[in-house]
Amino acid sequence: MGPASGSVEPTPQREERARLEKLETIVRSDEVRAKICPIVDRVCAALSQKPEALMTWEPIPLDIFGQGLPQEIRSGWIFVLRAGADTGAERHPNSHQRMMTLHGSGDMRVRAGPALSAWQSNVLVSEPGAPLERRWISIPPNVWHRPVVGPDGDWVVISFHTVPAEELIEEKLDESGAGTKQKKYVTA
Repeated sequence: MGPASGSVEPTPQREERARLEKLETIVRSDEVRAKICPIVDRVCAALSQKPEALMTWEPIPLDIFGQGLPQEIRSGWIFVLRAGADTGAERHPNSHQRMMTLHGSGDMRVRAGPALSAWQSNVLVSEPGAPLERRWISIPPNVWHRPVVGPDGDWVVISFHTVPAEELIEEKLDESGAGTKQKKYVTA
């Protein structure tokens, strides 16, 4: 038997939006902001000390976020991507990524279809009043994504994954384009 007249069934899209709204509330709290600010400062300083690097990152201890994180979140990260950077296509075969812009803006391009499908642009901004879809992106496992940063400033993001930090795999195309290579962001 179907749903009662007038009731609304949850949809994956609606559930994901609720998940992002919950993460938004946590990240925007003054208490959490105060705790992640020193991490952002460290990651920004690391980028300024490595002129050849396109980005720097650091995992965030999950206890910073308190008890309210969605159950599937197993790691949090701060990434700082250099102004003008295009870090290339990557995907995470073992994690669903949810990312929000903290400072600056960038284009998180995604390619969910076949290998030769077009990249879809998702320009993300840090303005708190912007719609959720302009501040957050949800990237399922194995979806190719490519962060591209404009020339005007570095892009600071917070990223949540469904695997612990030491298990997060990044997969990129190898130089020949014939296959992929994998690495972990951190080692245990």
